[in-house]
Amino acid sequence: MSTLPVIAAVDGSDDSLRALDWALDAARRRGAPLRVAHVRQYAAWAQPDVLVAGAPDADDDPVLDRVRTYLEERPDRLDGPDLPRTEYLGVEGAPGAVLPELGSTAQLLVLGSRGRGGFASLLLGSNGMAAARDAECPVVVVPRPGRQVDGEAPAGPGPRVVVGLHVDSPDDAALDFAFAEAGLRGARLQVVAAYQWPLRSWAAPAETIPPMIDQDAVENETRALAEGFLAPHSACHPGVVAEPYVPPGDAAGHLVAASRGADLVVVGRHRRRLLAPARMMGSVTQAVLLHAASPVAVVPPGAVEPQDLPED
Repeated sequence: MSTLPVIAAVDGSDDSLRALDWALDAARRRGAPLRVAHVRQYAAWAQPDVLVAGAPDADDDPVLDRVRTYLEERPDRLDGPDLPRTEYLGVEGAPGAVLPELGSTAQLLVLGSRGRGGFASLLLGSNGMAAARDAECPVVVVPRPGRQVDGEAPAGPGPRVVVGLHVDSPDDAALDFAFAEAGLRGARLQVVAAYQWPLRSWAAPAETIPPMIDQDAVENETRALAEGFLAPHSACHPGVVAEPYVPPGDAAGHLVAASRGADLVVVGRHRRRLLAPARMMGSVTQAVLLHAASPVAVVPPGAVEPQDLPED
Protein backbone atom coordinates (compact mmCIF):
# COMPACT_ATOMS: atom_id res chain seq x y z
CA MET A 1 0.00 0.00 0.00
CA SER A 2 1.17 3.55 -0.70
CA THR A 3 0.02 6.60 1.22
CA LEU A 4 -1.75 9.29 -0.73
CA PRO A 5 0.17 12.58 -0.84
CA VAL A 6 -0.55 16.00 0.51
CA ILE A 7 -0.53 18.31 -2.53
CA ALA A 8 0.69 21.90 -2.33
CA ALA A 9 -0.31 24.05 -5.31
CA VAL A 10 2.38 26.64 -6.05
CA ASP A 11 2.77 29.45 -8.56
CA GLY A 12 5.84 31.26 -7.27
CA SER A 13 3.88 33.80 -5.20
CA ASP A 14 4.46 34.40 -1.51
CA ASP A 15 0.89 33.20 -0.90
CA SER A 16 1.66 29.83 -2.41
CA LEU A 17 4.91 29.51 -0.44
CA ARG A 18 2.94 30.02 2.79
CA ALA A 19 0.62 27.27 1.61
CA LEU A 20 3.67 25.10 0.88
CA ASP A 21 4.87 25.55 4.48
CA TRP A 22 1.45 24.49 5.77
CA ALA A 23 1.35 21.47 3.44
CA LEU A 24 4.85 20.42 4.48
CA ASP A 25 3.80 20.43 8.14
CA ALA A 26 0.59 18.52 7.30
CA ALA A 27 2.54 15.87 5.38
CA ARG A 28 4.90 15.40 8.30
CA ARG A 29 2.05 15.00 10.76
CA ARG A 30 0.40 12.41 8.53
CA GLY A 31 3.55 10.54 7.56
CA ALA A 32 2.58 11.25 3.96
CA PRO A 33 4.60 12.24 0.90
CA LEU A 34 4.47 15.82 -0.30
CA ARG A 35 3.60 16.56 -3.92
CA VAL A 36 4.36 20.08 -5.15
CA ALA A 37 2.26 20.97 -8.19
CA HIS A 38 2.57 23.92 -10.54
CA VAL A 39 -0.13 24.53 -13.14
CA ARG A 40 1.15 26.47 -16.13
CA GLN A 41 -1.81 28.42 -17.39
CA TYR A 42 -2.62 28.50 -21.07
CA ALA A 43 -3.29 31.79 -22.79
CA ALA A 44 -6.85 32.94 -22.07
CA TRP A 45 -7.94 32.21 -25.64
CA ALA A 46 -6.63 28.65 -25.58
CA GLN A 47 -7.33 27.28 -22.11
CA PRO A 48 -8.40 23.64 -21.99
CA ASP A 49 -10.76 22.42 -19.30
CA VAL A 50 -8.86 19.29 -18.29
CA LEU A 51 -5.39 17.97 -17.74
CA VAL A 52 -3.66 17.15 -20.99
CA ALA A 53 -1.27 14.43 -21.99
CA GLY A 54 2.32 15.42 -22.47
CA ALA A 55 2.55 17.56 -19.35
CA PRO A 56 5.65 19.76 -19.17
CA ASP A 57 8.79 18.40 -17.58
CA ALA A 58 8.97 19.27 -13.86
CA ASP A 59 12.74 19.57 -14.23
CA ASP A 60 12.30 22.48 -16.64
CA ASP A 61 10.04 24.70 -14.56
CA PRO A 62 11.42 27.88 -12.94
CA VAL A 63 8.64 27.91 -10.31
CA LEU A 64 9.40 24.36 -9.21
CA ASP A 65 13.12 25.14 -9.28
CA ARG A 66 12.48 27.99 -6.85
CA VAL A 67 10.47 25.67 -4.60
CA ARG A 68 13.27 23.08 -4.56
CA THR A 69 15.71 25.75 -3.43
CA TYR A 70 13.23 27.11 -0.90
CA LEU A 71 12.70 23.70 0.69
CA GLU A 72 16.40 22.90 0.74
CA GLU A 73 17.04 26.10 2.67
CA ARG A 74 14.10 25.76 5.10
CA PRO A 75 13.96 22.25 6.59
CA ASP A 76 15.55 23.29 9.89
CA ARG A 77 13.09 26.19 10.31
CA LEU A 78 10.04 23.96 10.79
CA ASP A 79 9.43 21.60 13.66
CA GLY A 80 9.69 17.88 13.01
CA PRO A 81 11.96 15.50 11.17
CA ASP A 82 13.61 15.98 7.80
CA LEU A 83 11.58 16.70 4.70
CA PRO A 84 9.04 14.01 3.75
CA ARG A 85 9.47 12.28 0.44
CA THR A 86 8.80 15.08 -2.03
CA GLU A 87 7.89 14.93 -5.70
CA TYR A 88 7.27 17.70 -8.20
CA LEU A 89 4.56 17.89 -10.81
CA GLY A 90 4.25 20.39 -13.65
CA VAL A 91 1.07 20.41 -15.74
CA GLU A 92 -0.53 22.74 -18.26
CA GLY A 93 -4.12 23.87 -18.30
CA ALA A 94 -6.63 26.13 -16.62
CA PRO A 95 -5.82 26.11 -12.88
CA GLY A 96 -9.49 26.34 -11.91
CA ALA A 97 -10.10 23.04 -13.69
CA VAL A 98 -6.76 21.30 -13.12
CA LEU A 99 -6.45 21.88 -9.37
CA PRO A 100 -9.71 20.06 -8.50
CA GLU A 101 -8.59 17.16 -10.71
CA LEU A 102 -5.36 16.89 -8.76
CA GLY A 103 -7.41 16.39 -5.62
CA SER A 104 -8.63 13.00 -6.87
CA THR A 105 -5.20 11.52 -6.09
CA ALA A 106 -4.54 13.33 -2.79
CA GLN A 107 -5.61 13.14 0.83
CA LEU A 108 -5.35 16.92 1.09
CA LEU A 109 -4.95 19.83 -1.34
CA VAL A 110 -3.40 23.03 0.03
CA LEU A 111 -3.19 26.42 -1.69
CA GLY A 112 -2.82 30.09 -0.88
CA SER A 113 -5.70 32.51 -0.66
CA ARG A 114 -4.60 34.35 -3.78
CA GLY A 115 -1.82 33.69 -6.25
CA ARG A 116 -0.28 35.53 -9.14
CA GLY A 117 -2.63 37.46 -11.37
CA GLY A 118 -5.31 37.93 -8.71
CA PHE A 119 -7.02 41.25 -8.16
CA ALA A 120 -5.70 42.99 -5.07
CA SER A 121 -9.25 43.56 -3.80
CA LEU A 122 -10.08 39.85 -3.76
CA LEU A 123 -9.50 37.95 -0.51
CA LEU A 124 -9.80 34.59 -2.26
CA GLY A 125 -8.85 34.01 -5.89
CA SER A 126 -11.12 32.23 -8.35
CA ASN A 127 -8.79 29.21 -8.51
CA GLY A 128 -9.00 28.75 -4.75
CA MET A 129 -12.78 29.02 -4.85
CA ALA A 130 -12.99 26.47 -7.69
CA ALA A 131 -10.73 24.00 -5.88
CA ALA A 132 -12.66 24.34 -2.61
CA ARG A 133 -15.94 23.81 -4.49
CA ASP A 134 -14.96 20.97 -6.82
CA ALA A 135 -12.08 18.89 -5.42
CA GLU A 136 -12.84 15.37 -4.22
CA CYS A 137 -10.52 15.69 -1.22
CA PRO A 138 -10.50 18.26 1.59
CA VAL A 139 -9.01 21.60 0.50
CA VAL A 140 -7.08 23.89 2.84
CA VAL A 141 -6.82 27.57 1.95
CA VAL A 142 -4.06 29.47 3.78
CA PRO A 143 -4.77 33.22 4.15
CA ARG A 144 -2.30 36.06 4.22
CA PRO A 145 -1.06 36.87 7.73
CA GLY A 146 -2.52 39.78 9.65
CA ARG A 147 -6.10 39.43 8.43
CA GLN A 148 -8.35 41.29 10.89
CA VAL A 149 -11.61 39.77 12.11
CA ASP A 150 -14.47 41.28 14.06
CA GLY A 151 -16.23 39.83 17.05
CA GLU A 152 -15.12 37.82 20.05
CA ALA A 153 -15.18 34.10 20.73
CA PRO A 154 -13.85 32.14 23.71
CA ALA A 155 -10.39 30.88 22.94
CA GLY A 156 -8.24 29.76 25.87
CA PRO A 157 -4.59 28.70 25.78
CA GLY A 158 -3.01 26.08 23.58
CA PRO A 159 -3.59 24.87 20.02
CA ARG A 160 -7.17 24.92 18.83
CA VAL A 161 -9.10 23.58 15.84
CA VAL A 162 -12.54 25.07 15.13
CA VAL A 163 -15.39 23.32 13.35
CA GLY A 164 -18.88 24.48 12.46
CA LEU A 165 -21.87 22.30 13.40
CA HIS A 166 -25.40 22.90 12.12
CA VAL A 167 -27.57 20.83 14.45
CA ASP A 168 -30.40 20.69 11.90
CA SER A 169 -28.12 19.02 9.33
CA PRO A 170 -24.86 17.84 10.93
CA ASP A 171 -21.96 17.13 8.56
CA ASP A 172 -20.23 13.95 9.70
CA ALA A 173 -17.46 14.34 7.10
CA ALA A 174 -16.46 17.74 8.47
CA LEU A 175 -16.65 16.47 12.05
CA ASP A 176 -14.54 13.39 11.18
CA PHE A 177 -11.90 15.59 9.60
CA ALA A 178 -11.91 18.12 12.46
CA PHE A 179 -11.52 15.46 15.16
CA ALA A 180 -8.70 13.78 13.23
CA GLU A 181 -6.92 17.09 12.65
CA ALA A 182 -7.23 18.05 16.31
CA GLY A 183 -5.76 14.67 17.24
CA LEU A 184 -2.81 15.14 14.89
CA ARG A 185 -2.11 18.56 16.39
CA GLY A 186 -2.74 17.73 20.03
CA ALA A 187 -5.35 20.50 19.93
CA ARG A 188 -8.68 21.22 21.57
CA LEU A 189 -11.67 21.10 19.24
CA GLN A 190 -13.97 24.11 19.50
CA VAL A 191 -17.36 23.23 18.03
CA VAL A 192 -19.38 26.28 17.00
CA ALA A 193 -23.09 25.39 17.02
CA ALA A 194 -24.82 28.72 16.52
CA TYR A 195 -28.60 29.00 16.72
CA GLN A 196 -30.92 31.54 15.17
CA TRP A 197 -32.04 34.28 17.52
CA PRO A 198 -34.26 36.18 17.79
CA LEU A 199 -36.89 33.90 16.31
CA ARG A 200 -39.65 35.55 14.33
CA SER A 201 -43.23 34.37 13.98
CA TRP A 202 -45.12 35.72 10.99
CA ALA A 203 -48.73 36.68 11.71
CA ALA A 204 -49.57 38.49 8.47
CA PRO A 205 -47.68 40.02 5.56
CA ALA A 206 -45.03 42.42 6.93
CA GLU A 207 -46.07 41.67 10.52
CA THR A 208 -44.19 39.69 13.15
CA ILE A 209 -45.01 38.71 16.69
CA PRO A 210 -42.55 37.97 19.47
CA PRO A 211 -41.60 34.28 19.79
CA MET A 212 -43.29 32.25 22.51
CA ILE A 213 -40.09 30.23 23.06
CA ASP A 214 -37.59 31.10 25.75
CA GLN A 215 -34.03 31.75 24.52
CA ASP A 216 -32.52 29.59 27.26
CA ALA A 217 -34.64 26.69 26.06
CA VAL A 218 -33.41 27.12 22.50
CA GLU A 219 -29.80 27.30 23.64
CA ASN A 220 -30.14 24.25 25.88
CA GLU A 221 -31.77 22.23 23.13
CA THR A 222 -29.07 23.23 20.64
CA ARG A 223 -26.35 22.27 23.12
CA ALA A 224 -27.99 18.91 23.83
CA LEU A 225 -28.25 18.14 20.12
CA ALA A 226 -24.64 19.19 19.55
CA GLU A 227 -23.36 17.00 22.37
CA GLY A 228 -25.33 14.07 20.99
CA PHE A 229 -23.83 14.48 17.52
CA LEU A 230 -20.33 14.82 18.97
CA ALA A 231 -20.51 11.75 21.23
CA PRO A 232 -19.68 9.07 18.61
CA HIS A 233 -16.79 11.13 17.25
CA SER A 234 -15.42 11.67 20.76
CA ALA A 235 -15.60 7.90 21.31
CA CYS A 236 -13.46 7.35 18.20
CA HIS A 237 -11.00 10.08 19.26
CA PRO A 238 -10.75 9.77 23.06
CA GLY A 239 -7.67 11.99 23.17
CA VAL A 240 -9.50 14.99 21.68
CA VAL A 241 -11.34 17.37 24.00
CA ALA A 242 -14.40 18.73 22.17
CA GLU A 243 -15.86 21.96 23.54
CA PRO A 244 -19.31 23.00 22.24
CA TYR A 245 -19.76 26.74 21.86
CA VAL A 246 -23.44 27.60 21.45
CA PRO A 247 -23.91 31.32 20.66
CA PRO A 248 -26.98 33.04 19.20
CA GLY A 249 -26.88 34.59 15.77
CA ASP A 250 -24.97 34.23 12.53
CA ALA A 251 -22.87 31.06 12.26
CA ALA A 252 -20.44 32.57 9.75
CA GLY A 253 -19.69 35.53 11.98
CA HIS A 254 -19.01 33.31 14.99
CA LEU A 255 -16.75 31.00 12.99
CA VAL A 256 -14.77 33.95 11.64
CA ALA A 257 -14.43 35.38 15.15
CA ALA A 258 -13.27 31.98 16.44
CA SER A 259 -10.62 31.82 13.70
CA ARG A 260 -8.52 34.41 15.51
CA GLY A 261 -5.58 32.45 16.94
CA ALA A 262 -6.90 29.07 15.74
CA ASP A 263 -4.72 26.51 14.00
CA LEU A 264 -7.50 25.68 11.54
CA VAL A 265 -11.21 26.25 10.90
CA VAL A 266 -13.09 23.31 9.37
CA VAL A 267 -16.31 23.77 7.40
CA GLY A 268 -18.34 21.42 5.26
CA ARG A 269 -19.04 21.96 1.62
CA HIS A 270 -22.62 22.19 0.43
CA ARG A 271 -24.32 18.89 -0.37
CA ARG A 272 -25.67 18.32 -3.87
CA ARG A 273 -29.42 18.66 -4.09
CA LEU A 274 -31.92 17.07 -6.44
CA LEU A 275 -32.75 20.30 -8.25
CA ALA A 276 -29.18 21.62 -8.11
CA PRO A 277 -26.91 18.68 -9.03
CA ALA A 278 -23.81 20.84 -9.56
CA ARG A 279 -21.33 21.15 -6.72
CA MET A 280 -22.04 24.14 -4.52
CA MET A 281 -20.70 25.90 -1.48
CA GLY A 282 -23.03 27.28 1.14
CA SER A 283 -23.01 30.93 2.16
CA VAL A 284 -21.42 30.15 5.55
CA THR A 285 -18.53 28.27 3.92
CA GLN A 286 -17.94 31.08 1.45
CA ALA A 287 -17.98 33.73 4.17
CA VAL A 288 -15.48 31.79 6.28
CA LEU A 289 -13.17 31.31 3.29
CA LEU A 290 -13.28 35.02 2.54
CA HIS A 291 -12.82 36.38 6.05
CA ALA A 292 -11.23 33.86 8.46
CA ALA A 293 -7.86 34.77 9.95
CA SER A 294 -6.66 31.15 10.11
CA PRO A 295 -6.29 28.47 7.44
CA VAL A 296 -9.67 27.02 6.43
CA ALA A 297 -10.34 23.39 5.49
CA VAL A 298 -13.35 22.78 3.23
CA VAL A 299 -14.45 19.15 3.48
CA PRO A 300 -16.59 17.64 0.71
CA PRO A 301 -19.75 15.75 1.75
CA GLY A 302 -19.22 12.10 2.53
CA ALA A 303 -15.46 12.50 2.29
CA VAL A 304 -13.40 10.05 4.27
CA GLU A 305 -9.85 11.28 4.40
CA PRO A 306 -8.05 8.77 2.14
CA GLN A 307 -4.85 7.33 3.47
CA ASP A 308 -3.77 4.52 1.21
CA LEU A 309 -3.91 3.33 -2.35
CA PRO A 310 -2.85 -0.07 -3.67
CA GLU A 311 0.57 0.07 -5.22
CA ASP A 312 0.73 -0.42 -8.96
